[in-house]
Amino acid sequence: MKSKILIVVMAVVAICLVQELKAQDRFPDGTMVSDWFRQDSSTDINSLGKSYRITDFGVVNDSTVLQTKKIQSVIDQAHQAGGGVIVIPKGIYLSGSLFFKPMTHLHLEEGAVLKGSDDISNFDLLTTRMEGQTLKYFAALVNADAVDGFTVSGKGTLNGNGLRYWKAFWLRRAFNPKCTNMDEMRPRVLYVSNSKDVRISGIKMMNSPFWTSHFYRCENLKLVDLHISAPEKPVKAPSSDAVDLDACHNVHIKNCYMSVNDDAIALKGGKGPTADKDENNGPNYNIIIEDCSFGFCHSTLTCGSESIHSYNIIFRRNTVDKAKKVLQLKMRPDTPQLYENILVEDITGNAASFLHIKPWTQFFDLKGETGIKLSYAKNITMRNIKLDCEIVFDVNNSDQYVLSDFTFENMAITASKKPEIHQEYISNFKLKNVTVNGKKLK
Repeated sequence: MKSKILIVVMAVVAICLVQELKAQDRFPDGTMVSDWFRQDSSTDINSLGKSYRITDFGVVNDSTVLQTKKIQSVIDQAHQAGGGVIVIPKGIYLSGSLFFKPMTHLHLEEGAVLKGSDDISNFDLLTTRMEGQTLKYFAALVNADAVDGFTVSGKGTLNGNGLRYWKAFWLRRAFNPKCTNMDEMRPRVLYVSNSKDVRISGIKMMNSPFWTSHFYRCENLKLVDLHISAPEKPVKAPSSDAVDLDACHNVHIKNCYMSVNDDAIALKGGKGPTADKDENNGPNYNIIIEDCSFGFCHSTLTCGSESIHSYNIIFRRNTVDKAKKVLQLKMRPDTPQLYENILVEDITGNAASFLHIKPWTQFFDLKGETGIKLSYAKNITMRNIKLDCEIVFDVNNSDQYVLSDFTFENMAITASKKPEIHQEYISNFKLKNVTVNGKKLK
């Protein structure tokens, strides 16, 4: 009897300790992680208002018929009636740009596919955000601006139908190697802006013509149980970033799979020599990315290329398979940048490069100013890492940026090509219990 009581007491103590540890969860700058990051419940569409099943409003299951106006009409009716859920049933429905309004939501049932048109003229040209700029460009397939509480849920698919766009991009690049990413007109799959309490869950997003999902000035954003993909071959899907965070804060990305032909998660926010003074730009901060898996991508987590300040980033308990890089810091010499207080921990798998820091000069433009803009990266911790890679320390020593206060801790890495770590490149670089190819470094 005493032994049973002891077991119960020990169990209670263990639970209390776990809860206490969770309560003490902190961002890298020492501030507490809010309970919001630990609290989440599945989207219950029954609590979001009336369901508007698109096939009840004249929309037909036909992948060859463009039905943008009919689907938009359903969204507008729901909005005018006080809100509701736009339900996409099983089938394939072809559309151009759709615009969700306050109190409206999107739910994709299992087997449902909302497929983007491969004709750019079916997407509205409007003022939006792209590549760290506020400018005229094309709307996404699904758009939601100033829609607090917006949700996308279900087990269906947003299919960007990107093949035609990809082929056109690579043809243009072959004709004009200096063409920019935006020269070939391409839509995104999902764009949410100026919104709070957004939850995107359960769905697949695939074959985006350009960036897959883009979030601008969003607060309290949850991305949960998503499957995001775009091919690396036979035709590469150029610039098909899985998730782009653009001046966002309080972001939780959990239990997602990402494999795209560019960066999986990229932190944006602005570019150019006066980007930090532009009111349209801003920092990314208080972001947790956990329990995710990454297939092929250019990098699992990237700061840049259009970013002015990213901080309090936690990237933990993630697995990596065939990524080119784990953490990449793109240092733009035409933009003042600060990347700080970043924690990468409990990572397993394989990648070409573990840490990648180099000058990033794609579409370099000082806009008439002289002299580069010095950038900084500091307080970066990478710990509890078990990784097979080609290059551990893929870092250039450069007078274009300052690197300081990095820590590598509890790392067991095999590096087939370049096992060296150049501690002299970084001021106050600490190595604690780090082995590379079985050799413990000091």
